[in-house]
Amino acid sequence: MTEWMGSTHTVLDYGFVRLVDSMAKDISVVNSARVSFGKSTESMTPADVQLIRFLMEHRHGTPFEHNSFMFHVKCPIFVAREWFRHRMGSFNEYSGRYSEMIEEFYVPDWEDMRTQTGKPGSYTFEPIDDEAVCAHIDSVMTNAYESAWNTYQDLLSQGLAKELARSVIPVGAYTEFYWTVNARSLMNFLSLRLGQDAQHEIRQFAAACETFFEDKMPITHGFWKDNGRVAP
Repeated sequence: MTEWMGSTHTVLDYGFVRLVDSMAKDISVVNSARVSFGKSTESMTPADVQLIRFLMEHRHGTPFEHNSFMFHVKCPIFVAREWFRHRMGSFNEYSGRYSEMIEEFYVPDWEDMRTQTGKPGSYTFEPIDDEAVCAHIDSVMTNAYESAWNTYQDLLSQGLAKELARSVIPVGAYTEFYWTVNARSLMNFLSLRLGQDAQHEIRQFAAACETFFEDKMPITHGFWKDNGRVAP
């Protein structure tokens, strides 16, 4: 679960989503649409609200691109790799080539440990209810992380370059990145990563991003929800 900390949401055990900066207002959607008719406004009117609803329902998407959100995200590497598959916006990630890797690793809470059955594309996931099994998984994962970290430190002490030593670090290690994205692309990301088929961990980060979206562009966010959370 995420916890509110001003402009930051904590996520999972060591992660967070922070809104660094934004140029995002509902009125940006209105003015970018009305420029077609040589018009603009400085304050929202009921007609402007209905214009946003019309644009959302009829999937006129480009007016939603004239704004931006800059996020600072800290998450496990496997979550980041899923995130980067969304090839919209701009990413800059912490470099394990130039800096030492972060000594923080994701171990799921026991209630989030789950089994997987089925075929690719139609997996089902069920919680592991056996506390002894959960305790064993917790211990094995923690020991594996400690072993990997000790190996990494040993390689560095032998003079091996960081860009090679990092290869022993597992994808459960934490990384950080900046992500700048417009509202249309953010809605597309949220539509997919808040879905029930998305992995639990990335859903927690997507939920944090949605909170910032709702705060900065409440009218757009509301009509997006009313429209089935489908990006225009």
